[in-house]
Amino acid sequence: MAHIHILGICGTFMGGIAALAKAMGHQVTGSDRNVYPPMSTQLEKLGISLSQDDDLSQLEPAPDLVIIGNALSRGHPLVEAVLRKRIPYTSGPQWLGEELLRHKHVLAVAGTHGKTTTASMLTWILEYAGKAPGFLVGGVVQPFAQTARLSDSELFVIEADEYDTAFFDKRSKFVHYFADTLVLNNLEFDHADIFPDLAAIQRQFEHVLRTVPGDGQVFYASDEPALTPVMATAPWVQHSAVGPQGEWDANLLHADASAFQVLRAGHSIGEVHWGLIGVHNVRNGLMAIAAAVNVGVAPELALKALSEFEAPARRLQLRANTNGIRIYDDFAHHPTAIQTTVQALRARVGKDRLVAIFEPRSNTMKAGVHKDTLAAAFEGVDAVYALQPEGVSWQLEALFAKMPITVVVRDSVAGLVAAIATQEKEPGHWLIMSNGGFGGIHQQLIDLAQEAYKGEVNAPQA
Repeated sequence: MAHIHILGICGTFMGGIAALAKAMGHQVTGSDRNVYPPMSTQLEKLGISLSQDDDLSQLEPAPDLVIIGNALSRGHPLVEAVLRKRIPYTSGPQWLGEELLRHKHVLAVAGTHGKTTTASMLTWILEYAGKAPGFLVGGVVQPFAQTARLSDSELFVIEADEYDTAFFDKRSKFVHYFADTLVLNNLEFDHADIFPDLAAIQRQFEHVLRTVPGDGQVFYASDEPALTPVMATAPWVQHSAVGPQGEWDANLLHADASAFQVLRAGHSIGEVHWGLIGVHNVRNGLMAIAAAVNVGVAPELALKALSEFEAPARRLQLRANTNGIRIYDDFAHHPTAIQTTVQALRARVGKDRLVAIFEPRSNTMKAGVHKDTLAAAFEGVDAVYALQPEGVSWQLEALFAKMPITVVVRDSVAGLVAAIATQEKEPGHWLIMSNGGFGGIHQQLIDLAQEAYKGEVNAPQA
């Protein structure tokens, strides 16, 4: 088998590519600028050798193939060396599509929000039904404790990202995936660093629809305005709507969405009682059920499986419950995701104090694309503590100026932690939202709750 070297190997997607290539029998090595857990740990367990990305000796002797991650561009020393030495190279999505996915029934989950959660749900339902799917998801899939798996099953679940493929291929990743069952969760403007407007993203979704075979199936959100014109461009594909007036819908049984009735063509097929909350997760669950049923899973078995589903890390994950403080970690970084997360947690905790701790880290957020809708997304919290991003022309304090709640903005994580330690003396729920590491604030706040608040607050009831 070939020696495959992966540049940018510690990203979730590229780390998954490495795991799959290793499972296929290839010799796999790689490098990254920041070799860090959990991906570095997963790769080391697989016996994959890692280098720092400024070490040109990693290309000596030359590997048979270099897979280049989309974080690397022209001017990077390793990219220039690969081109100069004429070493064969490709992108992760193209390699995956040609070498693996072309030979599988691919269940691809796309959309602006909920891809990781929905793909994880779908994987778990298929596993529960005894179908043992392969998968590659942008988060650690429970209960497998890994982001990717190769199996003998004809089924393969993949999180289908609309981000670009590589410096030499500006199409979205998902056009390489040969989707047979395609889920379109939603569609909003995001990734302002590569897309000029919503229409440009819609065009990529139109492209992926063109790759679905005539006997494939597309499930799409019935109440997403941006998807309506996209679906109109693909009359040749079979499709079913999910949501209001769609083939699949739900009735909430609890206000926090911890239980719901599943409807198919207007008729109840059963109920789901699970550990998740939020209307957005109900929609994710409906998409996963619909896709699983499409490949032969009995509906009642899909519902039973979902009732036992455990969400992937960083999706309203309870990180600590100590001295009256519950600390949650969530990946929300877009106003819509922030709003749905806040609403879900508010429905769960009732009138308890709810504090949002937020880092506007994405390129889209830093560009100020969502600044006019950002403050409204936090409606329902009692206080906001936010990190002012460096090098931007707008100020968070100005965006939150009209909110009738406590708003604290600092330019450092240390400053935020100090402000929280000074001002948050009541029992409550601290919701940390970021799509990055947030400077280690999670553990700092856990330590704060464990030590500084010892004996000072009473545990919240929810």
